[in-house]
Parts: sequence; C-alpha cells; structure tokens
Amino acid sequence: MAHVIVTDQTFKDEVLSSDSPVLVDFWAEWCTPCRIVGPIIEELATEYSGKLKVGKLDVDANGQTAQNYGVMSIPTVMLFKNGQPVKVMIGAQSKDNYKREIDSILGL
Repeated sequence: MAHVIVTDQTFKDEVLSSDSPVLVDFWAEWCTPCRIVGPIIEELATEYSGKLKVGKLDVDANGQTAQNYGVMSIPTVMLFKNGQPVKVMIGAQSKDNYKREIDSILGL
C-alpha cells in the first residue's frame, strides 16, 4: 500500500481516528532532506502494509496541523498510536532508524 496524503482537513480521520498505528511524514517540496527521506518513507509504506498506515503531510499547504504538533523543522516523522503521538524523529534519518522505532511501536 502506498502512502496516503494527509491534510489539515483529513488529519483527524486519517491519523487520529485510525485503528492502526500511523507514521506521518511532515515535509515540503523545497526541502532537500525531505526529498532524500521520501523514497525511504515509500519503502516503509510497502514493507509495513497492513500493519502501519503511512501518511505524508505537506507543511506549506497544511500549516495548521504542523503548528498544532509543534513541527519546527522538516522532515519530521511522527508515529501515532491510538490517536496520540508516541515518537517524533526530526531530520533525515536512516531507514534502519525508522524501522527500529516502528518495530518498537508495533511490538515487533
């Protein structure tokens, strides 16, 4: 499963009300580190299909949600479980780092 596009309007339904844990990539088109992380996020969406929902939120188009969660630097990747943020990773990270945090949230 590919990622879902998350917006200020869909954040509650896609993330906060989700039955499964959700990884949200807060990013922007002009952000070089975000473009580096993008393919990793896509790989994670495929690898964790059925276990984890993966969403991408463009902070330029959806500033309210980014502001609500205190996103000051991008890329910021947040893991949500039961509607609550449980892990925040700021800046470009390796795929292994993301997987380690996802696995801990999923209990793998």
